[in-house]
Amino acid sequence: MNMRLGCVCRPVCWPCGSLLDSRHCVFALTLLTLLMQVVVEANSWWSLAMNPLLIPEAYIIGAQPLCSQLVGLSQGQKKLCQLYQDHMQFIGEGAKMGIRECQYQFRHRRWNCSTVDNASVFGRVMQIGSRETAFTYAISAAGVVNTVSRACREGELNSCGCSRAARPKDLQRDWLWGGCGDNLNYGYRFSKEFVDAREREKSYPKGSYDSARLQMNLHNNEAGRRAVSNLADVSCKCHGVSGSCSLKTCWLQLADFRKVGDALKEKYDSAAVMKLNSRGKLVPMHSNFNAPTSIDLVHIDQSPDYCLKNQSTGSIGTVGRLCNKTSEGMDGCELMCCGRGYDQFKATLVERCNCKFHWCCYVKCKVCTKIVDQFVCK
Repeated sequence: MNMRLGCVCRPVCWPCGSLLDSRHCVFALTLLTLLMQVVVEANSWWSLAMNPLLIPEAYIIGAQPLCSQLVGLSQGQKKLCQLYQDHMQFIGEGAKMGIRECQYQFRHRRWNCSTVDNASVFGRVMQIGSRETAFTYAISAAGVVNTVSRACREGELNSCGCSRAARPKDLQRDWLWGGCGDNLNYGYRFSKEFVDAREREKSYPKGSYDSARLQMNLHNNEAGRRAVSNLADVSCKCHGVSGSCSLKTCWLQLADFRKVGDALKEKYDSAAVMKLNSRGKLVPMHSNFNAPTSIDLVHIDQSPDYCLKNQSTGSIGTVGRLCNKTSEGMDGCELMCCGRGYDQFKATLVERCNCKFHWCCYVKCKVCTKIVDQFVCK
């Protein structure tokens, strides 16, 4: 929805007897514009994961594209949307895949990757250049590589098809290189163009915090894409009489996305804290540490403790979170509840049990219920 700002400056009497002249009006309009930019910046392309308009046909009404009305897209991303409307569904699916994997990886942490609204998705917590933010940018960019690469292979997109990756040099000579592999090259390039567009179209003074944050975001986006690329591997299928496997056809296949999440979680645990040097480039905060590589995650701010709800940081706190009484890890009640204590209650757990395999070929289980103790942070 397009919004128009109007400012009609007329003499207005203030209690002190002064007049609001044109200069005051210009200042008021400038302030309002800056406030609107803050609201816009809080939104993100991640909102495509929460948007119901995720079928290609929904992006066109008559001849008018809806790209300009999608919440969270930058100007560059809107242009790409108009050029590649059939890609938008898969960008949304990539964002959703990233969010789900983030929530899985952080399910036992104080910050558990909760979504708070449909526009900013994660809320104000992403305005902090923390290691949690670094992971979120990386896993989201990785999700887009994954879904777009696979959509190419499945013939869902007009501008790409099966992978054209070169035959690996170490593949056995009598094996065929073919099939229809995931188009990692296209998925990587499109993810870079779309996801990085918001950062690429910004310009900040050298040495400013915003400049450091822009470099951090771009670095972590790339780390996410490289995680997908590095974990992709050759997959083969046997051919031959009676399964003799005398011949194999092989192709490039993306790894299961859980492996990508696991790899990036390891990078999160060892993420490098950075600062700007005199040339305006990110360098390690501690000079005795090695510079991070392109597959490492980086951050510029320390993380909040996420213990209590805090509107300024965007933390939703851990009140009401389940915890593990016997664990000494982050999911344990002592750490999860930040020393506030916990409540105990009885819960009914329903699960499959006594499963048996029947020939041929199905598994039949009973449904069992049991009463368990659960613990919730105060």
